[in-house]
Amino acid sequence: MKYDFDKIIDRRGTGALKTDALQERYGSADLLPLWVADMDFETPPFITDALRQRMEHPIFGYTIEPHDYWQTVAQWIAVHHDWIVRQEWLTYIPGVVKGIGMAINVFVEKDEKVIIQPPVYHPFRFVVEGNARQLVLNPLRQNADGLYSMDFENLAAVADDKCRMLILSNPHNPGGIVWDRETLKRLADFCHSRGIIVVSDEIHSDLALWDNRHTPFATVSPEAAQCSITFGAPSKTFNIAGIVSSYAIVPDDTLRRRFFSWLQANEFNEPTLFAPIATIAAFRYGEEWRRQMLRYVEGNIDFVIDFFANHIPQIKPLRPQASFLVWLDCRALNLTRDQLNDLFVRHAHLALNDGEIFGQGGKGFMRLNVGTSRQLLEKALEQLEKAIPKIWY
Repeated sequence: MKYDFDKIIDRRGTGALKTDALQERYGSADLLPLWVADMDFETPPFITDALRQRMEHPIFGYTIEPHDYWQTVAQWIAVHHDWIVRQEWLTYIPGVVKGIGMAINVFVEKDEKVIIQPPVYHPFRFVVEGNARQLVLNPLRQNADGLYSMDFENLAAVADDKCRMLILSNPHNPGGIVWDRETLKRLADFCHSRGIIVVSDEIHSDLALWDNRHTPFATVSPEAAQCSITFGAPSKTFNIAGIVSSYAIVPDDTLRRRFFSWLQANEFNEPTLFAPIATIAAFRYGEEWRRQMLRYVEGNIDFVIDFFANHIPQIKPLRPQASFLVWLDCRALNLTRDQLNDLFVRHAHLALNDGEIFGQGGKGFMRLNVGTSRQLLEKALEQLEKAIPKIWY
């Protein structure tokens, strides 16, 4: 089946965060929304058909997990990531960020610390600070080619005996980095030797682009398996973020008993009615859709890179190795944060994510979501091209 990713769907008035929060977040509703990390592609029909079939039954009461729920998840992970996950390692969680917050409350005392590596997905910082834990920064190093690497020397300097957790973005958001096995193994050795739990957010794991391949953190060594909690979901890949379908994978018996018993006691491990249905449909029937979607996203990324090179050379996009998010280096414009946001919002009429919200190293950057139709993406970049002379001099 050939899927149509060029189709333009009006999301306004549906409660979509991406469109219906523009006035509140950006001060204008008349913007092309290329910010929050969901795609404008319609949810694939095999998922909507499965949901529709269940909705034909008129009662939506308490439910149990389908018998093939975790078997389907484990099979997908085995095929795509060469990771044999036992069923007892898996549990539902009501969202990845919520899961991180739960892990913090279970494993990190009030006077203890959590490490993050900016620039990185901003809720990592919010969830640590919001739970009144101390935040420790180990900023990534930006290499000459624009890609990032972990700073292990600085990590050794900042990780004292109060550090209990490190939150890893794998693949990395916003940089789109697929961390290599050597880097992950080095991180595992470091954290395991110091009793630091690694919470690995792998929600973008099924979105590796071109010839890149995602490596689950827990698979790189026995030490990684012993000190890790992995979070994943089909939501980014199949554009079903509104159907909360996240899961945790915990191979280590001690960590698992402590975390899963807490989740169970608070009934956080019980999926909503539609989460397993959507997950099973996505992972059972979604491979061809996923492949076509990734090829379309790759085409969008190539288009973006070529457009900036030919029309706006002052802005340099970093080619992502995974996901539909492109990290734009706008530092050559020499604009302040307010001026940069003014350029995109008031002059170009675009809503992107301001790079500074991702923390240290994000100044002068913007995050662009290319998970949309080529036509809208071209319109957005043309608007930006026309806006540049109004503010850049």
